[in-house]
Amino acid sequence: MTAEDFLNGQILLVDKPLDWTSFQAVNKLKYKLKREFNLPKKFKIGHAGTLDPRATGLLIVCTGKFTKKIPEIQDAPKEYWAEIKIGVQTESYDTEKPEILQTNFSHITEDYILETLEKFVGEIEQKPPVFSAIKIDGDRAYDLARKGIDVEMKSRKTTIHYLNNVEINLPFISFTVGCSKGTYIRSLAHDIGQSLEVGAYLTQLRRTKIGEYTVENTQSDILENEFRFAD
Repeated sequence: MTAEDFLNGQILLVDKPLDWTSFQAVNKLKYKLKREFNLPKKFKIGHAGTLDPRATGLLIVCTGKFTKKIPEIQDAPKEYWAEIKIGVQTESYDTEKPEILQTNFSHITEDYILETLEKFVGEIEQKPPVFSAIKIDGDRAYDLARKGIDVEMKSRKTTIHYLNNVEINLPFISFTVGCSKGTYIRSLAHDIGQSLEVGAYLTQLRRTKIGEYTVENTQSDILENEFRFAD
């Protein structure tokens, strides 16, 4: 590719590493591309949908004129592979915070788990996690939460298109979930735990698809083997 290619617009499919923020991934790409292709200082680049630091998988990055495509890509359905742990919870709904509220789950059967998961397919009400990037009066919710400030998150409607490929190896349950824009899989994990009445939190999350783009399409270990991307 040439500098003109990136300025005219490219869609880069990045397999985001664990513990990187989406912002860090974009900045890394921006730095590398500007240096390697002598791009201008105000080179446009941005991602089409945030991934939490504790999640891996498909991060779509648009460059140049293709940054105009970001809203369209963000609106597309998403697919994730998720693993949850039942019988315990965390304040962040994932592995960022330590485990609390351990509960006996010996009475939970596989049939009951499958019946419970089915209840979450379709349009549901969901509260975003307190530890999320949603802005409340100009501040990020996670910044307020980390300062110990009580944050009231408002419920919103979202759609779970499917929950399949379920594997149960208690206390862990894994599945593939297809969902609409704005769905928090951490909140889904928490809500499943509440429905089971034993608690649960998200232990692993990998985004596998956004619209027509899949994580399998990431290729070319350009960027010093830290990222792989395809046009």
